[in-house]
Amino acid sequence: MKIIVTGGAGFIGSAVVRTLIAETDWQVVNLDKLTYAGNLDSLAAVAGNPRYTFAHLDICDRDGVKTLFEAERPDAIMHLAAESHVDRSIDGPAAFVETNVVGTFNLLQNALSYWRSLSPAAQDRFRFHHVSTDEVYGSLGAEGLFREDSRYEPNSPYSASKAASDHLVRAWHHTYGFPSLITNCSNNYGPFHFPEKLIPLNILRGLDGKPMPVYGKGENVRDWLFVEDHAHALITVLQKGRLGEVYNIGGSAERRNIDVVNAICDLLDDMAPSGRRHRDLISFVTDRPGHDLRYAIDATKIRDELGWRPRESFETGLAKTVRWYLDNKPWWQRILSGSYRTERLGLAPA
Repeated sequence: MKIIVTGGAGFIGSAVVRTLIAETDWQVVNLDKLTYAGNLDSLAAVAGNPRYTFAHLDICDRDGVKTLFEAERPDAIMHLAAESHVDRSIDGPAAFVETNVVGTFNLLQNALSYWRSLSPAAQDRFRFHHVSTDEVYGSLGAEGLFREDSRYEPNSPYSASKAASDHLVRAWHHTYGFPSLITNCSNNYGPFHFPEKLIPLNILRGLDGKPMPVYGKGENVRDWLFVEDHAHALITVLQKGRLGEVYNIGGSAERRNIDVVNAICDLLDDMAPSGRRHRDLISFVTDRPGHDLRYAIDATKIRDELGWRPRESFETGLAKTVRWYLDNKPWWQRILSGSYRTERLGLAPA
């Protein structure tokens, strides 16, 4: 089997590529534009594998994508390429509409034409798996969980762009019979995470003895999913999922942001003692505009239908994550020597 993974140099995409190469005999083509968050260093372990190929390409490049499909003849596409940081979408929403909406449309058009050109047997094998987020559902109150049939109520430019891409994939399935699947996941964390997100940002700021920022009062709640668990879930859905269906993927690990940062502090105290409590570095900062209160996933469907469950608890996954950042300084030091220096994002007007 040959699979194209879009965004395969990103955080989740690189975990999928590494897992596919390590645990299957499939050929993997990594299609990635290499924006600021795309990092081929995250794929060093597979770069020399004869079953791995890298294609430096923008999903918005219609002719380039068409040529790649014709040359590689994939059996499936896992679409993870996306602009993904809410704060950056507040500062500059145009890039999110271009990549997440227009780019997904371009992929769908090319994939539909390619699929129609296949033999009946190859058409039956083909899958287009669109990877999305729980943020499309909006914000929960103190109770309840996001289900696959939850109403879409995106509240940020990022989540609105992902909601639009979800709707396009659904429409291509129902209108053209295109063999697609959609997954919506909760917040991912783990190794190789670009340090603009809550967990890696606070690990690195804590290691550097700098203030560790927490938005508002830290009361916002997220369901946390270890990235390697997510990679296994995505591969499970690709292999076993029913065409046209949506599967929600969550870690069953709801935590307030302040509790997440406190846990990071305690792990740093244990693994990298500095002579002072890391909790003393916590700094409450102005909240993100339009910050959703709570996300939580009901993962019953993927568990009962496909047999997937997360292997890591939040405690074991976070400990592995902190240890990885301690043991892999060259990876993140190269990032911090570039244009991103862990500064605050998401306060500038569009």
